[in-house]
Amino acid sequence: MPPLLSNSAPCCTAVVYSSHRKATFASPSWRNCKLTSPTLRFSENDKFNVSRLALGHSRRAVKERTISMALVGDAVGQKGEVASSSSILAYDLIQGALVRWSSVMDRSLPDPPTAVFLHGILGCRKNWGTFARRLAQEFPTWQFLLVDLRCHGDSTSIKKRGPNTVASAAFDVLKLVRDLRITPRVLVGHSFGGKVVLSMVDQAAKPLARPVRAWILDASPGKVRAGGDGEDHPAELISFLSTLPKEVSSKRDVVKALIQQGFSNDVAQWVVTNLRPTSSPGSQSSGFSWVFDLRGIAEMYQSYEETNLWKIVEDVPRGVHVNFLKAERSLHRWALEDLQRIHAAEELAVEEGGGVEMHVLEDAGHWVHADNPDGLFRILSSSFK
Repeated sequence: MPPLLSNSAPCCTAVVYSSHRKATFASPSWRNCKLTSPTLRFSENDKFNVSRLALGHSRRAVKERTISMALVGDAVGQKGEVASSSSILAYDLIQGALVRWSSVMDRSLPDPPTAVFLHGILGCRKNWGTFARRLAQEFPTWQFLLVDLRCHGDSTSIKKRGPNTVASAAFDVLKLVRDLRITPRVLVGHSFGGKVVLSMVDQAAKPLARPVRAWILDASPGKVRAGGDGEDHPAELISFLSTLPKEVSSKRDVVKALIQQGFSNDVAQWVVTNLRPTSSPGSQSSGFSWVFDLRGIAEMYQSYEETNLWKIVEDVPRGVHVNFLKAERSLHRWALEDLQRIHAAEELAVEEGGGVEMHVLEDAGHWVHADNPDGLFRILSSSFK
């Protein structure tokens, strides 16, 4: 497709690839970025030239559009490669059929209502793809931003700023939506992503639109409680994965090793979705390599266990509505103390002009969007009407 924008664009914009290609991004230092306004301001080091714009359409019968974007420098690499200096998160933007907006094509138009979806530890944005396309079909005026958090998926290679924590992961997402000129109306985070959502509200309550609905799926604001017998422990999973080679010859062998170590088949099958084919030049044989930064993920999970965000729940900013969703079969992640504290916050938030609400998703374990997508869809749909 020929260029739609010239290389002389005055500020940061995007190159768009079809959704199956790797997308990585570039951004300024997170330490120097102010969060007091949704208006973009860039230093000289933050200015990038536009190379070309192409839109990738979903092959599904649904007429929503899926856009994968990347910020690059002056040159675009061959075969979809992007600049190695990238430091903004990879994402997909799934738009309903009635959305006619692009952050790079017409900045005079207000952004459509947008929901941001965040995955958990060892996940990626693709975890939400099917669910988001269903939402786009049902709510065609909305768009849905699916993000690879730092150290995960296509964001693994970005230049990370600061420590690998819940707070820095939240800042990354805030920086992304500011660069895209998007003001989210809904924030959805599963597990680790749930605490990232709470941290986003904590760091940037003012730039977020009012009202904002935040969904924390099967994660409590404070202490992370280990699973009981037969449950998969993320810390143990990360530790075991660190013993495996960076390149493996077979996904089946990895699944077998995980099961032998005591992890469930579902978790084993999910983990190997983080493997990508690799092949040596001139060789017919090929193997697989991990796409995540496991050391960084280990640091993120430690931060997840240590981070306490009860202050956001018990003093909700005006206009923000915090929704907790507890998976019915995920009892090990919730203590009676957590539930009592959330119910107390519900009453206080009403008096203060905010909102806190507790939901229960029946017939679902921790993997809520896989275990009971219909039930989750019904519960979340209230945010898009």
